[in-house]
Amino acid sequence: MIRFGIEFLANETADTLADMIRFSEENGIEYAWITDHYNNRDSFSLLTYIAARTSTIKLGTGVTNPYTRTAPQLASAIATVDEVSGGRAVFGIGPGDKMTFENLGVQWTKPLQTVRETVEVVRRLTSGESISYNGEVISIKKAKLNFGNNAVPVYIGAQGPGMLKLAGRIGDGALVNASHPRDFEFALKMLREGAAGRDFSQFDVGAYTSFSVAKSRDEAVAAAKPVVAFITAGSPPDVIKRHGIPEEDYTRLTSAFKEGFKQAIQTVTDDMMSAFSICGTPDDCIEQIHELVGAGVTQIVVGSPIGPDRMEAIKLVGKEIIPAMG
Repeated sequence: MIRFGIEFLANETADTLADMIRFSEENGIEYAWITDHYNNRDSFSLLTYIAARTSTIKLGTGVTNPYTRTAPQLASAIATVDEVSGGRAVFGIGPGDKMTFENLGVQWTKPLQTVRETVEVVRRLTSGESISYNGEVISIKKAKLNFGNNAVPVYIGAQGPGMLKLAGRIGDGALVNASHPRDFEFALKMLREGAAGRDFSQFDVGAYTSFSVAKSRDEAVAAAKPVVAFITAGSPPDVIKRHGIPEEDYTRLTSAFKEGFKQAIQTVTDDMMSAFSICGTPDDCIEQIHELVGAGVTQIVVGSPIGPDRMEAIKLVGKEIIPAMG
């Protein structure tokens, strides 16, 4: 069965996000993911605030990292969200962005091992254990939370083969930044390799999509083009090749960025829209979602821009798209 989640940037007020997520909950969306970047509002604070103003929707970091907070701090933060929400917290974690850490003076070392050890420590602490831990990266003499005893589900943000395999090996789910079935042929292969020996049937494969839905296809496309421009420009050559985007189109886009953002948007092609977004009318989106489900995706995360009118888009997801996928 396909699940639906929604992603919000932590660049809006707590009240605005709480209203949007409560509206998402009312429209049948099961998961809300809040991005975690140091220059935006604190994701855990927002999630705790939102937890007190919602009832059923699961609330997760989408995703945090193991470098800017210690593992015990992460355990305390997500356990607080879990307590306030009545057991609805989800812990999304990934390796983070190397360039951002370099700018902050934070050493980005051994990302696979750091994520693995952080997940283990967070799971054990949120389960109520008193732990000592001596890993390659994390060393804890003694730690225990004074509250909570519920290990929250762990979703790992993963793109490359190593992190995808790790997600399959230790995660309850994965969040993969992709909107096209072709990307999940690769992702599922890596996730399944990592999960060898585990029961993969309950593993949640999340497609963290660029999503735009409206009654007018043209309006949905116009809203998604800026996001697709950035995604395309930031994609490595192997991904561009995987989607059959002509090199001259990619070069034209990246060159246009030097002239200005508006010029870059004008160079976005249909091939780029198809490769890097779920976009169009509800019927268009339903068709694309069916293809992702066929590729093994089990959660569609409705990501930026959501639609030209976010409230209307959420309503379309809840009233037209989710029922069609039931």
